Amino acid sequence: MNTLSNNLNSSEIDQNELSADQESQFDNLTGAKIMMVDDEPINSEMVKIFLEEVGYEHFITIDDSVKAFDLIASEKPDVVLLDLMMPEVSGFDILKQVRADKKLKYTPIIILTSSTDAETKMKALRLGANDFLGKPVDPSELVLRIRNTLAAKVYQDRLAHFDVLTDLPNRQTFINHLDWALHKSKKERFSGSVLKLDLDRFKEINDTLGPEVGDVLLQEVARRLIECLRYGDTVGRFGEDLSQTGLSRIGGNEFAVLLPSLRQLDDIVPIAERILQSLVAAFHPQQHELYITCSVGIAVFPRDGHEINSLLKHADIALSHAKQKGGNCYQFYADGLNTKSVARLKMTNDLRKAADRGELEMYYQPKVNVHTGQLIGGEALMRWNHPKLGLVSPGIFIPLAEDINLLPEIDEWGFQTTCEQLVEWLKLGKRIVPISVNITSQSFRQGRVVGAVRNVLNKSGVAPKHVKLELTESAIMENAKENIEVLYRLKEEGIKLSIDDFGTGYSSLSYLNRFPIDELKIDQSFIGSILTEPSNLAIVKAILAMAGSLDLHVVAEGVETKEQLMVLQSLNCLEYQGYYFSKPVPAKVFLEFLS
Repeated sequence: MNTLSNNLNSSEIDQNELSADQESQFDNLTGAKIMMVDDEPINSEMVKIFLEEVGYEHFITIDDSVKAFDLIASEKPDVVLLDLMMPEVSGFDILKQVRADKKLKYTPIIILTSSTDAETKMKALRLGANDFLGKPVDPSELVLRIRNTLAAKVYQDRLAHFDVLTDLPNRQTFINHLDWALHKSKKERFSGSVLKLDLDRFKEINDTLGPEVGDVLLQEVARRLIECLRYGDTVGRFGEDLSQTGLSRIGGNEFAVLLPSLRQLDDIVPIAERILQSLVAAFHPQQHELYITCSVGIAVFPRDGHEINSLLKHADIALSHAKQKGGNCYQFYADGLNTKSVARLKMTNDLRKAADRGELEMYYQPKVNVHTGQLIGGEALMRWNHPKLGLVSPGIFIPLAEDINLLPEIDEWGFQTTCEQLVEWLKLGKRIVPISVNITSQSFRQGRVVGAVRNVLNKSGVAPKHVKLELTESAIMENAKENIEVLYRLKEEGIKLSIDDFGTGYSSLSYLNRFPIDELKIDQSFIGSILTEPSNLAIVKAILAMAGSLDLHVVAEGVETKEQLMVLQSLNCLEYQGYYFSKPVPAKVFLEFLS
């Protein structure tokens, strides 16, 4: 049995509250190691006889109280039966020593003594005794007290070492197993590995469908991983019991696998691939059909570290890079990854302060009439002017911001800055065209959009007709029924709405005509190959026809050549933006277009 992480008085255990697994352990308590400390050997012998009659087999006895603490430390018994009145070192002294020791402090101790006065009893209990029995001991009562104390220990060990939700070993248990494996590896000179698993986009599911669905999903994932690893001949096993496998849940949506002994490093790859494959089929938590993947970071010991902290850090670095590659993959740690991770961490810290330091800027790309070239709108696009790195691509800093949940703040800053810029242009007496501002899916999921838009409009005084919100197709389709309500609330504020990157997501026409959308933007991937890919030309034609039937404006994105523009003219697409007319430009340059 494992050491307790918390004391629990035996009287607090109710067997009716135990799970089936715990009841099984309750019935098998006779395998416990019982230590008896009494200066009169005959007392220990009588207790041993009582306990043997009910099935207990493992006993340690000592009548020398001076040596008792050292024996407890070396044997680590499951329960100690301790006499109080002994020469040289009393039971009180031994009790104090045990409770003061970090490794032994939760060892269950039952006092057996002939001194049964209230003062003695209270002193023993104050010092941390779990129970107290007077001599002569009633055999039936002794058996019951020992059983209840051991049951309490089993219950508390379960809480201390296992994850309540998935019933897998928890982080502390994993650390203990890893510590054991590292010592064994160093002594016997063999390799092992740690695999850290993180579920991709789990937070989105949790935020959108709620923590109850997230919890059920985690339980289903745990079952898949157990089945996946159950028959792995190189997967770490610390015993025949499944609870002793190398699989643990170490955090919210993080799992870890310990491979304590490897014949060769190539053994890791099929295990990692088997883990990824185990999550391919759909999950059905509370009648939701969900697909989820995971990223896997792999560190090998002793090559990537021979201490717990360094090894886990390197597995984390590998995991981070697997996520940066798009997830649903595994990544081995390599020295170069550490340098990249340090640079990424610094950039993340810089990004948190970028707005306050005035490093974020809004650029504006014109939207123009396909036939006349007249300026009819614009799109606000954020840029990060890093003091050392120069202009950082949104493709780099937007995923960084998403990882640290900074996108809602950045989106709000971008909307506010754009509205303030519109006010400046109005003060200059310029003709104003509607400016579109992108809202990321993270902001939309967190429900901050409506309040933020209302606050910025009221504060800036900008008329809603001068701004437009662009949301990606996938963002509004993630939870379509609920998102319809949010979109209508935005429309009530007078805001026009646009679906960005249309055609690349998974929109349903049955929902599209229910969304209060004003505009569709054809993704640039279709426009870029409209001259060479007949299928993309057909898609553009279909989008234009559908938009016409729904009375929606259409903007073609990414127009870079005159030939592409001519095709759009022939299809009667009325608006476009792209490098052919202008790349995104600073506000002072866009002002010239307004003039």
